[in-house]
Amino acid sequence: MLRGDYILQIPFGDRWQIYYRLQELMIPCSCHPDGSLRVQVNSCLTAVLVRSTVMQFLASRPELLDWLERCWDCNYESF
Repeated sequence: MLRGDYILQIPFGDRWQIYYRLQELMIPCSCHPDGSLRVQVNSCLTAVLVRSTVMQFLASRPELLDWLERCWDCNYESF
């Protein structure tokens, strides 16, 4: 299982935006003076939300499009 605290190394300019978005999603997290972002992951859903939030700020447009297409493919396969 993925449970536990994870330390993410996020570029300083994006760190606070990611932190505030995780706070909006009610995901426990904290910013540290060394530039790291500590996130508490208690479920698979939380892990997906953290990944999605980080990708929103750090991934390139092609990466985001690829992720979206893979999500659509998985959704259609379940029908």
